[in-house]
Amino acid sequence: MRFATYEHGGTVHAGVVSGDGVHAFPAGVTVLDLVRGEQAVPSGPSVPLADVRLLPPLEPPSVRDFVAFEEHVEGMVAPGSVPPEWYEAPTFYFTNPCALVGAHDDVPIPPGSRLFDFELEVAAVLGPDAIFGYTILNDWSARDLQRREMKVNLGPAKGKDSATTLGPWLVTADELEPYRDADGFLALDMRVAVNGVEVGQDLLSNMGWPFEELAAYAARGTRLRAGDVLGSGTCGNGGCLAELWGRGRTREPLRPGDVVEMTVEGIGTIRNTVVDGGTLPPVRPARPRPRKRSR
Repeated sequence: MRFATYEHGGTVHAGVVSGDGVHAFPAGVTVLDLVRGEQAVPSGPSVPLADVRLLPPLEPPSVRDFVAFEEHVEGMVAPGSVPPEWYEAPTFYFTNPCALVGAHDDVPIPPGSRLFDFELEVAAVLGPDAIFGYTILNDWSARDLQRREMKVNLGPAKGKDSATTLGPWLVTADELEPYRDADGFLALDMRVAVNGVEVGQDLLSNMGWPFEELAAYAARGTRLRAGDVLGSGTCGNGGCLAELWGRGRTREPLRPGDVVEMTVEGIGTIRNTVVDGGTLPPVRPARPRPRKRSR
């Protein structure tokens, strides 16, 4: 099944996608409720998808984004060079669950950024006892802000928290089981285009760990909740512009008016237009202070 959260007639609904339409659940039922195990039956008439605004499929308690593609790490660091620590265990960071945007929403460039980028990913949504389903994730990235932060050995923070696209809907795990290969990975085709020109393509099965192992690692020493989102990290072979830059390929950063379209086999397509994010006053630098130990 495919579950969507959408806006129609000024009201937000959760519903089941079927063909070119979506059937609403009773008022008050959310996709997160369904992920947590609540039972509900669609009660509304079918509404054409063309008439609704698709929102992020759910409001997750948390979003962890991994870096699970070896080829992406290689392109970001240096061709042919992957830190040995990458192979030891999955690595992730927490991104901002309050900055999620829908499948076709405009995405503003973060204030002060001149190196705006996309990241093609798939996300798993956890249920109470197993992976509930999957959706597409675009981890929008302000590379210049991110680079400054990482030099302080902390982050990413403002380089990542302005927008993350989730969508177009949440596909239940059973629908994608036919794509699972002999090693337990989902062999889904992933593609990204900018202004109609394809710039990246990969298979989700090129991850270093399947999602089940990412979830197990995320749960070590802590507690996961139904609805938590786990991003695969950016795929290889052009899954983001920064990877292309790392391999010496010339490609302009994203500019207002650029349209980024991502398609993942078995899930669907998201399409966002980059817009001007406006300006803010410059950030005030730190003031050097005398290191006194007493007043």
